Amino acid sequence: MNEEFLSKAVSLARKSIENGGGPFGAVIVKDGKIIAETSNSVTLDNDPTAHAEVNCIRQACKKLGTFMLDGCDIYCSSEPCPMCLSAIYWAHIKTIYFAANRKDAAWGGFDDDFIYKELDLDPKDRKIPSFNALREQGREVFSVWNNYDNKIRY
Repeated sequence: MNEEFLSKAVSLARKSIENGGGPFGAVIVKDGKIIAETSNSVTLDNDPTAHAEVNCIRQACKKLGTFMLDGCDIYCSSEPCPMCLSAIYWAHIKTIYFAANRKDAAWGGFDDDFIYKELDLDPKDRKIPSFNALREQGREVFSVWNNYDNKIRY
């Protein structure tokens, strides 16, 4: 763990507030070098997915020319929300370091705990109800995928 990188993420979060963004920053490091550094731009970009971690993953992938960030670490000003945590897993990032935890974020008005709880519910019982329909048609796509010779696994 490198405190300098974590301090950089916190500094990005602080600067984001001054620029009209949310109070979150992230830095992705590979082999001891910063590959990407960004902050939250949800309100600036009118994009609910523009969290610091997602922005940083996008930037790092573009810079490295890959969708896999294995061998990289991410430093976050705050514990990643469920969406960002999922993106970090999908990107195969090696290690997550964060400063504030999710309770600190909730104290600041960003309470992600309800999303963590929603994930444990049956889809039809969630706050945004979800319904499974046309399953066979949907499943057929995976059959095509399974038989596709030129697929790139991820």
